[in-house]
Amino acid sequence: MEILLSLAFTLLAGLMLTRVSKLLHLSFPDVTIYLLSGLLLGPYCLGRLHITGLGFSSFEQLKSLSLISEVALGFIAFSIGAEFKLSKIAKSGRQTLVIGILQALCAALLVDVSLLLLCGVVGETILSVPVCLVLGAIASATAPAATLMVVKQYRAKGPVTDLLLPIVALDDAVGLVVFAISLGVAQAFNGGQLNIFSVLIDPLAEIVSSIVLGCILGFVMSFLEKLFYSEDHRMSMTIAFVLMAIALSSLSFEIGRAKIGFSSLLVLMMLGTVFCNISEFSDDIFEKADHWTSPLYVAFFVLSGAQLDLAVLKDPMILLVGVTYILMRCLGKYLGSALPAKRMHLHKNVVKYLGITLFPQAGVALGMVNTAQVLGSDKGAIIRNVILLSVMIYELVGPSLTRMALAKANEISVTESR
Repeated sequence: MEILLSLAFTLLAGLMLTRVSKLLHLSFPDVTIYLLSGLLLGPYCLGRLHITGLGFSSFEQLKSLSLISEVALGFIAFSIGAEFKLSKIAKSGRQTLVIGILQALCAALLVDVSLLLLCGVVGETILSVPVCLVLGAIASATAPAATLMVVKQYRAKGPVTDLLLPIVALDDAVGLVVFAISLGVAQAFNGGQLNIFSVLIDPLAEIVSSIVLGCILGFVMSFLEKLFYSEDHRMSMTIAFVLMAIALSSLSFEIGRAKIGFSSLLVLMMLGTVFCNISEFSDDIFEKADHWTSPLYVAFFVLSGAQLDLAVLKDPMILLVGVTYILMRCLGKYLGSALPAKRMHLHKNVVKYLGITLFPQAGVALGMVNTAQVLGSDKGAIIRNVILLSVMIYELVGPSLTRMALAKANEISVTESR
């Protein structure tokens, strides 16, 4: 009963706060409102009252609802896959690939360099080389969820939006490789040995296996959809395959020295990509899925807000490293997209505003933080706290910046869609 009450109040709080923001004439995107309502329900606010169903009293309680976040992120990734229609890729495939890779690498490089310089000032006892390398790698990741929700809420259309969603999707694969290589080098600095399998083979195997699994599921789903004539049955079939893909993505196995795992985001993106390209029903299914998953997305962002850890604000050193990380990552994302866009003579709005829309960061980065704990508890704690601080800032400010950038680019067709 307690979980159901908490979930019901989660949805109500997120939705009602959007009404309050509208009455106050606030122009925040819904994503930001949901995150703020989650923060209000979290362990640092209403959760302190320990009233059943009214807020979350601990982060352990939030973990019991983690399945909702996994499913919501799966549907978000599935929706992003629809952006990879061959007709779109034929027009912007080269630009997507170049900008997608360069903005990730530029963010990682600038964070690495700035933190290594800071390391020389504060000393390695506080900020070590392995920590700098891992934080730089995590900087390459971008959050697809918040970006997609802002685009959908304001029905954004135009050259910036056309490049934004496929780049965010590609960013996951680039981030996996950058992170794996950096973590391998960091482990070598940490007293281990440079292992070609963990540095290169494992991440490439994860990317390839995720693409293959997503393609297989996409072909099977597209075939089975033809057996049904009811849109409701087709939608049920789609939900079943998304849930199946999420479950299968948690599997892992070993072939010799290589560890084969799956990225749930890549698997779901490929499922959506294959489906949108070969199924004649894909447009209707994606449109219907948007309506079905709306409450799921509300719960996802409210729960994400509740998980923001305000305790990281107490440590001045974490604040210093965190602010450096945030500023340098933003600069890297902006320059890494603006410079190649200008070189390729893309629309002036792409040059000016695309980088701003790539600032949000959340789920993928937190997943990398968990993997980085292999460096040891001390280094892992620093990495975790810095990323928690950055995620808190990015999640609360990022959606508004994305909205502002799309509005400046004249790609928002409606003021409100609440």
